[in-house]
Amino acid sequence: MDTYNSNKSRREFIKSMALAGSVSSALVGCTKKGPRGKELKLYGLGTLNIGSVARGVGKPQMGRGGWDDFSKVADAEIAFYDNKNDPGPVITQMVAGTAARDYHLGALQGGAEKDLVKRLIPWDTSKIPNWKTMWEWAKDISYTRVDGKQYGLPVVINADSIIYLPDEIKQISGYESGIIDSYAAVFDRRLRGKTAMEDAWINSVIFAAIFLRSSGQVSINKPGDLTETELKQVMEFLMEHKKAGQFRTFWRGWEQGVSLVASKEVIAMTGWEPIVYAARKQGIDARYAVPKEGYEGWSNDLLLHEGANNDALIELAHQFADWELGGYYGAELAAQSGYIVPNDTTEKWAAANLEGKARDDLTSKIANVRDKFKLKKGEQYWQNVRPENYRLYEEWWTKLRNL
Repeated sequence: MDTYNSNKSRREFIKSMALAGSVSSALVGCTKKGPRGKELKLYGLGTLNIGSVARGVGKPQMGRGGWDDFSKVADAEIAFYDNKNDPGPVITQMVAGTAARDYHLGALQGGAEKDLVKRLIPWDTSKIPNWKTMWEWAKDISYTRVDGKQYGLPVVINADSIIYLPDEIKQISGYESGIIDSYAAVFDRRLRGKTAMEDAWINSVIFAAIFLRSSGQVSINKPGDLTETELKQVMEFLMEHKKAGQFRTFWRGWEQGVSLVASKEVIAMTGWEPIVYAARKQGIDARYAVPKEGYEGWSNDLLLHEGANNDALIELAHQFADWELGGYYGAELAAQSGYIVPNDTTEKWAAANLEGKARDDLTSKIANVRDKFKLKKGEQYWQNVRPENYRLYEEWWTKLRNL
C-alpha cells in the first residue's frame, strides 16, 4: 500500500530549502550531552530544530546560539531528536514502544493528544507565565485538551488554503477579477482539468468538507473530525469529481506542487503557502487565496512525556515551555521556516533586538499568519492527524487513489 505522507513531505521540502542555504542545514538530533548536569530530550519535527552553535548543529540566524539560549535561563541543555513528523509511527512508538520514556518532550502535529494521553503528563499552565500571552483562539484549540486537561501546547501554527494564478484565472468566464476567494473554484466545472488537490487525506478531505459544509451541500459538524456518514458523503463527492476529470492530478510532495504551478498545468489548487513563494521566484504571479469559508489551520503541539516525570524534570520542562513562548524561539523559527509562535512576544523580542530589514521581514511573516485568523472571513477549521475514524479515512483515500 502506498504510504505517502503530507507532513513528511513538508519536512522534505524544508530540507531542500536548507540545502539552498535558506534554512538550517542540519536537522538531525543533537545527541552529545553538554557540560551541564541536566538535559531535556525533545523528540520533534525537524523543521522546529533551531540549531545549536555549541553543538555545531544548524545555523541560528538571530545572532544567538539557538537551543543554547535556553542554557542562559536554566541549568540545562536541549538535545533535539527528529521524529520525521510521520504521526502514525510516532504514535505507535509512544503507545507501544519506549519513546514516551526515552524522551522528555515531544512536538507533534495537533490531534494526537487523545491517543497519547496515557503516555503524557498534563501541563500546569500556571507554571508557564508566557501561556497568558498566547492568542486566545490558539489557547482554545480543542484537541489540545483531553478531559479538561491541557496535554498539548500549540507552540507553532500556520494555515493553508488555495494557490492560484490570477492572470490565467481571469480568462475564465465568471472569474474576470482574477481573484479566487472560495474553495468552490477547485470543484468548478469551468476549471475542469486545471485544478488539483494534494494526494493526502489529512489535507484534502478537510478542504472538501469545509466547502461542502459552508455551501450547505452536506450537514457536517466538525470538518476535521468527520463521522462515518459525513466521511462517506465527502469522499463520494471527491470521487465523482475525480471520475469527471475535474482534477489535473492529486499532487505529491514539494517538487511536484511547485512544478504544477510554475508550468501552469494547474491554475488553482489546494496546497502549502511556500509553493506560492517558490513560484514567484520563477517569475510566476502566484497568489494565496483568502477563502470566505475559512482556512485549514494546523498546529504543532509541545507534549510532556512520562519520561520527564521518571527523570524528575517536570519543573524544567515547564521552564522550557515558557522559554519557547518567550520571544527568541519564535523569532528564530520564523526566520528559518516561516512558521510562527501564536503570541505577541516574538514581535516584542524583534523590536528590542533587531532593526532594519531583519526586523521588517520577521514582523511581516508574523503578520501574514496572524492575519489569516484575525481577519478571516470564515470559521477556523483545524487539521486533525488522528480523527476518530482515521482508519476509515485511510480506506476511503485508497479507494479514491485506485479510481
